[in-house]
Amino acid sequence: MKLIQAMAVAGAVMLAVMPVQAQQDYPNAPIHIVCGFAPGSTADLSARVVGAKMGQILGQQIIVESRLGAASSIAGAAVARAPKDGYTLYVGSAANLINAAMSSSSNLNFDFVKDFTPVTLLTSTPTVLVMHPDAGVKNVKELIALAKAKPDTLSFGSSGVASSTHLALELFKSLAQVKIIHVPYSGSPPVVTDLLAGRLQGFFAPASSVMEHVKTGKLIALAVTESKRSVIFPELPTMIEAGVPEFESVLWFGIVAPAGTPKPIIDKLSKAANEALKSDEVINALKTQSTATIGGSPEDFGRYIAAEAKRWVTVVNGAGLKK
Repeated sequence: MKLIQAMAVAGAVMLAVMPVQAQQDYPNAPIHIVCGFAPGSTADLSARVVGAKMGQILGQQIIVESRLGAASSIAGAAVARAPKDGYTLYVGSAANLINAAMSSSSNLNFDFVKDFTPVTLLTSTPTVLVMHPDAGVKNVKELIALAKAKPDTLSFGSSGVASSTHLALELFKSLAQVKIIHVPYSGSPPVVTDLLAGRLQGFFAPASSVMEHVKTGKLIALAVTESKRSVIFPELPTMIEAGVPEFESVLWFGIVAPAGTPKPIIDKLSKAANEALKSDEVINALKTQSTATIGGSPEDFGRYIAAEAKRWVTVVNGAGLKK
């Protein structure tokens, strides 16, 4: 009987120790990062470029998987239910917080803030306010003056209803107190096509989709939408500098893990991500895609997510977009 009791106690001790040992041995198998955006997108490239370097640092392969649908929410719901062991991660973005502001968590099947633990904010891509030359404006103040003088005559495209490019427009309309017609499209390319043809006057565009046209003079760039000058386009003023206080709209991407993933694993992943983000190899590879590296601690990323969630709830409610 004593032997059986001793064996039972030993077994209980082993069960208690195994998770700790697994954390210490982490990672001892390939890590999967699930991305809800298409291969070749900024989110996908960020995960692949940073993930490849992280894999070298951690000594394990990092595999990026695409799982498309519902503005990345299908991928998010799948990873939220994944084991909390650090082997299945997710590329979070502003789209998650916009989706949450638009719909209840029951519609999304997960709550981005509650169901995930931040690891590291990876990258951001500047959004640039561009105009067709025929609009006759050369800076943001002139745009605001024109929009107020002729309400509901200017047309701005977006990559879709409730997309980040649409919400940037709604934020601008609210802060500048102007009336502009919103024309939604199914992605950025058709917006750029119609903007170049003069069928639209403006677009809060992902930089990578328009800057070549700005260089050739076919479009005019007025400002970037980040709160600080972009390291990619330092010559452009921010919207705040251009006369719209409190304006900030960033296309950002970061790694998150299912909530409950042990802190030692989160810290190990974050350390590897930050080391990768500081490497010239990663910085230069992403810069060619008009993408800047960021980094920071899990706590930094958590605070950033909280601020972004508050911002987009305010914008969505103000624009009457809540479903």
